[in-house]
Amino acid sequence: MKDRKLLNVELGRAKPSEYAALPRSGAVLILDNVRSAYNVGSAFRTADAFRADKLYLCGICACPPSAEIHKTALGAENSVPWEHVDDTLSLVNRLRGEGYTIISVEQTEHALQLQDLRPAEDARCAFIFGNEVDGVQQEVVDASDFSLEIPQFGTKHSLNVSVSVGVVLWQYRLTKCHWHGH
Repeated sequence: MKDRKLLNVELGRAKPSEYAALPRSGAVLILDNVRSAYNVGSAFRTADAFRADKLYLCGICACPPSAEIHKTALGAENSVPWEHVDDTLSLVNRLRGEGYTIISVEQTEHALQLQDLRPAEDARCAFIFGNEVDGVQQEVVDASDFSLEIPQFGTKHSLNVSVSVGVVLWQYRLTKCHWHGH
């Protein structure tokens, strides 16, 4: 059986100029002191793919314009709205005041397993992803509504932060699509 690969023009993707007019997803991403500009760029690209509403870059995160971010974002840094915030905890408090459920993607004693995530259809979720070595700051975990863990079955203790962003957004969007009968 032959299965021809589709050309980019056949995919029907929105143009960067149309991104802001797409339906909102209800999800924002927070990178808590992610040190690699390549991981930041990957988060931009994944945020674009799954139509995250905004990407917050906190603390030491690199910000556009950056050659390293552009190398992995492939221009998504120009379509996904973003903001740099010095202090992650102050952002968490601000987003909670705006009605977001604050979710640290982290391994904790009482973490919800990713497959059990069932946000309300109209939920607004802020997913926090941590530093490559130290993860999400403990004070930020403490300020979260809950923690979310990605189940793993091998020998490693964690996934790369950019992979975690993709896994979590896929599950979130899959659940949202299910709600809308797609």
